Amino acid sequence: MDISPSQLKYLQLLAQQYPTIQAASTEIINLSAKLHLPKGTEHFISDIHGEYEAFSHVLKNSSGSIKRKIDEMFANSLTERERRDLATLIYYPRRKLPLLLEQVEDQTEWFRLILFRLIKVCRSVSSKYALSTVRAALPPNYAEILEELLHQQENISNRLAYYESIINTIVDIGQSSAFIVALAEVIQRLAINRLHIIGDIYDRGPGAHIIMDELMEHPAVDIQWGNHDIVWMGAAAGNEACMANVIRICLRYSNMEILENGYAISLLPLASFALDVYRDDPCALFKPKTNQDEEFTDNEIQLMARMQKAIAIIQFKLEGQIIQRRPHYNMEDRLLLDKIDYDKGVIFLNGQAYELLDKNFPTIDPDDPYALNEDEQNVINRLRSSFINSNKLQQHVRFLFSKGSLYLVHNGNLLFHGCIAMNDDGSFMALKLRGQEYAGKVYMDRVERLARQGYFDQDPERKLYGQDAIWYLWSGGRSPLFGKDKMATFERYFLAEKETHTEIKNPYYHLRDKRGTARKILAEFGLDPATSHIVNGHVPVEVKHGESPIKAKGKLLVIDGGMSKAYQAKTGIAGYTLIYNSYGLLLASHEPFVSTQKAIEEGIDIHSKTEILEQNRSRIYVEDTDLGQDIIKRITDLKSLLKAYRAGLIKEDIDS
Repeated sequence: MDISPSQLKYLQLLAQQYPTIQAASTEIINLSAKLHLPKGTEHFISDIHGEYEAFSHVLKNSSGSIKRKIDEMFANSLTERERRDLATLIYYPRRKLPLLLEQVEDQTEWFRLILFRLIKVCRSVSSKYALSTVRAALPPNYAEILEELLHQQENISNRLAYYESIINTIVDIGQSSAFIVALAEVIQRLAINRLHIIGDIYDRGPGAHIIMDELMEHPAVDIQWGNHDIVWMGAAAGNEACMANVIRICLRYSNMEILENGYAISLLPLASFALDVYRDDPCALFKPKTNQDEEFTDNEIQLMARMQKAIAIIQFKLEGQIIQRRPHYNMEDRLLLDKIDYDKGVIFLNGQAYELLDKNFPTIDPDDPYALNEDEQNVINRLRSSFINSNKLQQHVRFLFSKGSLYLVHNGNLLFHGCIAMNDDGSFMALKLRGQEYAGKVYMDRVERLARQGYFDQDPERKLYGQDAIWYLWSGGRSPLFGKDKMATFERYFLAEKETHTEIKNPYYHLRDKRGTARKILAEFGLDPATSHIVNGHVPVEVKHGESPIKAKGKLLVIDGGMSKAYQAKTGIAGYTLIYNSYGLLLASHEPFVSTQKAIEEGIDIHSKTEILEQNRSRIYVEDTDLGQDIIKRITDLKSLLKAYRAGLIKEDIDS
């Protein structure tokens, strides 16, 4: 057996994991069998924007796939109400079970029936997994019994008594409720093999921190960063402009819950400063957006308005400082504070004077408009300390870096949140960084590395360079996450003229309707344009105006349909999700979610409409996936290890 020293060293390391011929052989057999299982189901969700109740429900019901499975299995044996109750029991077992028991006369018989039904559903969703995978999903306390129930064939006469005995004993000893909860949670876990989040977990809604906690518990998840995620990542890294943006958006949407209670970030320094500096200023332009469910006093609304104005001015100053020290960003058009005539209350843009709606700028020095005054600097220093020292925020952001990226290539699909920046002619837009131009895939790779540098690097200069790049990803004109020529925050606050508010989308957003554009992008990322797809988020699909989420003749799918309540009036629905199972691609459109309480008490599910986008001629198996390719490589390595054992190059460790 000819083998290089480096190959031998690798096989010696592999031998530590498989120390005998039998161990290596067993693993080869197991891995080879896995290749012939059906491909696991992938679930794609985008633009959650803090709507944790709707997100959690979509996750629990697998975009309606659990209910569809129940309908298929029990269409002729259960009523619609019974099927709906069974589905809700699977979604919320601990809270639904007591409500169902109130309606039951014979609880013993009811427990038996429900356990039989749940086992049948669980057996169905687990059928595409290897036994080792199912075993890993089972709660340790009940794993042995559940494994027996899931793999027994009760229709075989000589096993029926054994199977029924297990069920009856569970009921007799009062363990029914515990087993129902365990089965429901296993069904939820196995219904989806992998979860893809196509960006924008944060902002708008109140519960991004709750969503992050739930994602951290998920066994198989990846995240493609959105622009609203990256600004929080920059804030956690210590970038002051990102912090100012995060706080301003939270105040604008009256969402201080995530800052103060979610991440223990005190806004007291900002509140004290705003009350002092803007005590005589009504700050009318900064009145926060509030939901109907929220109740704020007039004084609370006034305080939020003053705080929002205070942090907005600080934001404009800090962003100006970045633009001045990074001229290669080509964002000089965003330097606006030095274009204001503070005596006349007008700003000069593109040779035209515009009157400002608010002319009170007590903290701006006209001779040095981008400098923070001493009080502002004190506020931002204290806020920066809060962000950096928030254990929960740092935990969540490290998870975003660990499980996230700007894009992902997975099982023949290209996933990204915003855009691949393009010019009008369809060529990839380039950005020059340190004298070198980057475009397309290499640009995405470069700025992702810079984002990681901004969080993890220990060198102050390199860290600052990376943090500024994170801010650019949030709002830069060539950012693949932002995807517009400018962020007109100042104009939207201070100018009445709507033409100044316009943010021109990157040409990608009209070019993506063309099949040729999608094929070009797929090829750029090393995918086969004939068989692959792009999954995209970021810009809500305006369904009520006739827009379709299916672009480029089916090659590009936009799944931002408005899960955030802030967008639902514009889109007309409450979001899209995508399911990719062993039979093909399914797009689910969802109606607005009422509430978790209604779902539990009344069995009100999210009404979803499913459309088959692409049905495979033959079923997809694990061997056809990225995981399958990894398994095949592993089998090849293990076969090499067997040869090394048999050739005497490596000795077995039979005592291991």
